[in-house]
Amino acid sequence: MTSPNPEMNVPVVDVQHVTKSVTDSTGTLTILRDIHFSLAARETVAIVGASGSGKSTLLSIIAGLDVPTQGTVFIDGQDLFARGEDERAALRGAKVGFVFQSFQLMANLSALENVMLPLELAGRRDARAMATEMLKRVGLGERLNHYPKVLSGGEQQRVALARAFVVKPKLLLADEPTGSLDFATGETVMNLMLELNRELGTTLVLVTHDRSIAARCDRRITIEAGQVSRMEGPDTSAAAAVAPATGIKASVHPPLAPAL
Repeated sequence: MTSPNPEMNVPVVDVQHVTKSVTDSTGTLTILRDIHFSLAARETVAIVGASGSGKSTLLSIIAGLDVPTQGTVFIDGQDLFARGEDERAALRGAKVGFVFQSFQLMANLSALENVMLPLELAGRRDARAMATEMLKRVGLGERLNHYPKVLSGGEQQRVALARAFVVKPKLLLADEPTGSLDFATGETVMNLMLELNRELGTTLVLVTHDRSIAARCDRRITIEAGQVSRMEGPDTSAAAAVAPATGIKASVHPPLAPAL
């Protein structure tokens, strides 16, 4: 009998009791309070909430770009905050892809060069061939040598998707990826992102304020006043709870099984 592989049971993301506070001359502001959940391989998860609820701060902490006041985050079984800044950056480069609302393309690089960049940083000798193939996959095979300034918003976001997925990350973090696009273009980009996610088996964490986009994910985590107020998913049953610090009534669900 084949022994089970323990890595199969390791969550791709494990957020453990994360709190984030900042202090200045006026006192201490708690942005996130005791956030904890885990995400399995291939899950698509939307983090939703109003502006200022703490959802983007949570995404930054999951990425290791911001440091929690308390708690920690494990990425693929590795403790982000047991590592120094350089080690966290190396872990991000190996495991994590990013898509931003504002695209974050290098203006002085062509579409092809933007997608090649993370591959070259990883020392891949086949960077040009891989980047070309990924740009063809997102429908930009005829725009390889165009610079961001001559690309539409939708095209720029497709370049950003190609750059994020070309390294085949275990985890993709997307912060309002359709926020700068019109409805039709946003739908196209969202469809493409979900297709690539399924093809490559990536775990997707998507920050959005758009409930219709969130509904397309396997699981939804609502943040209110810095706390998880609700978790939703297709195979769970709700249990009422009250968040102690805010009095927010919440529906708390156990973690979901991986999406098939």
